[in-house]
Amino acid sequence: MVTIIVNISQFNMTQIVIDAKSVEGTVRQIRAVIGGTIEEQWGEYTLTTNSNLANGTIRFITFDWGVSLLEYDITFFDDICLVMDSSEYNPIHFAYCLEGECGHRFGYQSENDIKTLEQFQSVIITSKDGGYNYGYFPKDKKLAINVIQIKRKLFLKKRLNNVEELNRKLYEVFLDTDHDNSFRYFGTYNLKLADKIGALRTIKTKGIVRMMKIEGMVYEILSMHILQHDKAIKNKKPTTSLLRSELKIIRRIAKKIIKNPSKEYTLDSLALESGLSQAKLQEGFKSLYKRTVTEYIRHVRLEAARDYIRTTEMNISQIVYTIGFSSRSYFSKIFKNKYGISPSEFQNNTLQIG
Repeated sequence: MVTIIVNISQFNMTQIVIDAKSVEGTVRQIRAVIGGTIEEQWGEYTLTTNSNLANGTIRFITFDWGVSLLEYDITFFDDICLVMDSSEYNPIHFAYCLEGECGHRFGYQSENDIKTLEQFQSVIITSKDGGYNYGYFPKDKKLAINVIQIKRKLFLKKRLNNVEELNRKLYEVFLDTDHDNSFRYFGTYNLKLADKIGALRTIKTKGIVRMMKIEGMVYEILSMHILQHDKAIKNKKPTTSLLRSELKIIRRIAKKIIKNPSKEYTLDSLALESGLSQAKLQEGFKSLYKRTVTEYIRHVRLEAARDYIRTTEMNISQIVYTIGFSSRSYFSKIFKNKYGISPSEFQNNTLQIG
């Protein structure tokens, strides 16, 4: 992993000193500097600000099992340095940058030791008790950052986790409940995490159902961070030789297919559109989605068909046309192969349930 040095001085930026005892206290101390209002619904808090220092939101949720979710969706108009005192609140931070970038160093390190959390990168950080974390946020850059924070004692008590199943390094971090050691792991880019975190940010339901969905996805995202670290420790080689920029192109193509599954896609046309060779397209889809391009298109169409059956009054023939298939018999065959039930049976069951 190449270390990128952020050439900034903390004396030429806005400093926000954080000595809070919780994620809620952290956000309230940020608010005291950048302004804004905090609203709460079902335990989900959102700081919304539009000031001379920042525009956007910071969302946070604290669960009763020692885990908090902190999400930045914000642009700062000055370089920002968060000076975080870990004397009162020192969780393990599992961070992921969906958009933009930010820097980090421990208090005992110089500014030459700042490391950058890049877009699509997974990072795990915790400080020593009484130490400091310095977080650096650049001005005029849109930031979308997901942070899952774990209070070790409460997490181990509430979840009854078998942390001994973790690799030795992460096992020691979880069991360091006295916070005697600092730890910092900067992983490689992980676009699967980007998809999962993107889905977390677009949950549409409200109330208790929304909170249950968020909690489940937070646990899943946490497990993906841990799994990536475990693979790195075991020296497992990356599953693809593609560059991050090439994987970003493939992810964009995949999103386009989801948005418009009925379009007639071919490997030739997608390769021409993306600027990648057919071989790289296939490698990228297999790496990110465990499917060839054709298999991925078929999967997206079948998922769309299932949703149409559930949520519309269209008949099967109309759905077949809508998702881009020309043969109803072929559609029925692959639908049953995937879901173990014919489209008509699934539709009848859905109507009965409704």
